[in-house]
Amino acid sequence: MKRNTWLRSLTIVVIGALALFFNASLATGKQKEQVVVYTALDQVYSEPVLKHFEKTTGIRVRAVYDVEATKTIGLVNRIIAEKNHPQCDVFWNNEVINTIRLKNKGLLEPHASAQARYFPEIFRDKDHCWCGFAARARVIVYNTRLLRNKEKPNSIKNLLDKQWKDQACMALPLFGTTATQATALFAVWGHDQALAFFRDLKKNGVDLVDGNSVVRDRVADGTYLWGLTDTDDVYSGMKRGMPIDMLLPDQDGMGTLVIPNTVALIRHAPHPGPARKLIDFLLSEETEKMLARSGSGQIPLRPGIKPVPGIPSLEEIYQMKVDNEELARLMEDVLSLLDKELM
Repeated sequence: MKRNTWLRSLTIVVIGALALFFNASLATGKQKEQVVVYTALDQVYSEPVLKHFEKTTGIRVRAVYDVEATKTIGLVNRIIAEKNHPQCDVFWNNEVINTIRLKNKGLLEPHASAQARYFPEIFRDKDHCWCGFAARARVIVYNTRLLRNKEKPNSIKNLLDKQWKDQACMALPLFGTTATQATALFAVWGHDQALAFFRDLKKNGVDLVDGNSVVRDRVADGTYLWGLTDTDDVYSGMKRGMPIDMLLPDQDGMGTLVIPNTVALIRHAPHPGPARKLIDFLLSEETEKMLARSGSGQIPLRPGIKPVPGIPSLEEIYQMKVDNEELARLMEDVLSLLDKELM
């Protein structure tokens, strides 16, 4: 009797131990098969891509999105705050400068994706810490009804022309792609000319609104005749029937700023294996096509992929010549200065 009781007890202990081991293995397996991504690209455009990755690979994606007004900056600050205990695996940014700033702070891990070689060298980090894809251009959006038979602006500098006083707008240049463009102007024009430009915006009644989509909406409803925004905002508005169109600014001068999405692996990412798979997927031809054909009309950077009608190809754009590494060094000081000047 005692022997049977001992055997039953031993059996229970063994079964319990096996159950604990099995559950721990399952938990470990689940952890390996998930990835956390912070993305600054609008959720309506980025989420379908992430869902497709989930369906294709079986890897669960936990996505954190940011809002329009504080886009990019909020996620960058979150990554910096979490540097000692990273929660994010992959940073999908909607621009490049803040990605480079994270690299300079030692918060990115190199990943030499086999997909990166298909992209122009100017959109790739030499140390493999980030790669650009699916770009947007900073363009002029104008109201096609109100400017139907009138001269249209063709330069960023037209914001200061007296004929456009109180009739133009742009996003507050402290966040997102507008902050990138502001920093680029300081690099291309120099400190004095760029600072004078932003000071004169206020004098000419240029409204600084809360985001690029607000610029589009204010132009579409006739509040303003034109403004500065991104190709994706104009394209999505055109698809919805808004009376707007876009122009590439400064094509006979300094050029139009082209800003890629970027993807990067966070140093000490909790799920590095799935993270690398997601990065490779985001840099794939399939993703470039998905983003080009989505409602955002992203500009493909991989050769051979055509943009949708209404969106210029990379080859059609005379690009502003900027050094993104230089912009990353300048940005913090530029934004601090503009915050004092404009706020």
